[in-house]
Amino acid sequence: MIDRTGLAEFLRHRRESLQPEDVGLIRGQRRRTSGLRREEVAQLCHMSTDYYARLERERGPRPSEQMIASIAQGMNLSLDERDHLFRLAGHRPSVRSTNSEHIPPGLLRVLDQLASTPAEIVTELGETLRQSPMSVALTGDTTHYSGPARSLGYRWFTDPTTRTLHAAEEHAFLTRMHTAALRRLVTLRGPGSRATHLADLLLARSEEFRRQWNNHEIGVHPRDNERLVHPDMGLLELNCQRLMDPSHSHVLLVYTATPGSESHEKLQRLSAPGAPALP
Repeated sequence: MIDRTGLAEFLRHRRESLQPEDVGLIRGQRRRTSGLRREEVAQLCHMSTDYYARLERERGPRPSEQMIASIAQGMNLSLDERDHLFRLAGHRPSVRSTNSEHIPPGLLRVLDQLASTPAEIVTELGETLRQSPMSVALTGDTTHYSGPARSLGYRWFTDPTTRTLHAAEEHAFLTRMHTAALRRLVTLRGPGSRATHLADLLLARSEEFRRQWNNHEIGVHPRDNERLVHPDMGLLELNCQRLMDPSHSHVLLVYTATPGSESHEKLQRLSAPGAPALP
């Protein structure tokens, strides 16, 4: 059963203890609120202010597991706090595993410090969980996909527009890389895993994937240098640094350009207000 009082008190305490800087918001000079405002938390959790306010007032319907997960992520809860929140709402906490999409608060804080740099947090299957504003400007919003299409490797073989973001001469290597990465995960996670499900879907849908899969290639690692193509800025030669969180198998990708290079100048132009960006 839902513990409405416990849930309300926990949410209020967490909201009041969070500061704008903790969640990537800018603190205004005239700010008087202790902690975050309800409307700010609601926005972070992708829900209406009225819905969130009712939770703090011990009213409204019991929130779904999906809603609780959204609150846990929006409020930067740790895994223990997330599990506690699930129990207060009357739900069984989701199983902790490397497949979890919950982003640790520390990793989120690192991403929040990279607002002026293309950066994103992805799962081991290449599903984008969070992007910096510059990442959206560079590659478009890749968090809106649903189902198998959330995986970049899946889109590589099923959505031709995915390849337009990469220089044509890189396509053959990326085809090998995505296939080898998925084969590694299928072996690592085993039958019944999401990786195996994606591989089965691609084997049924893509002749190109089937040919590459039958090569049984392993160990084709991402390159440090990537050549991305923006529709307005053109070719950008970027260095990609990868920071892995071993407890979740999430990866923080950070893209930079050599100072003084043409690509560096393009990134600066892309970060300017009103600069063209992908939808």
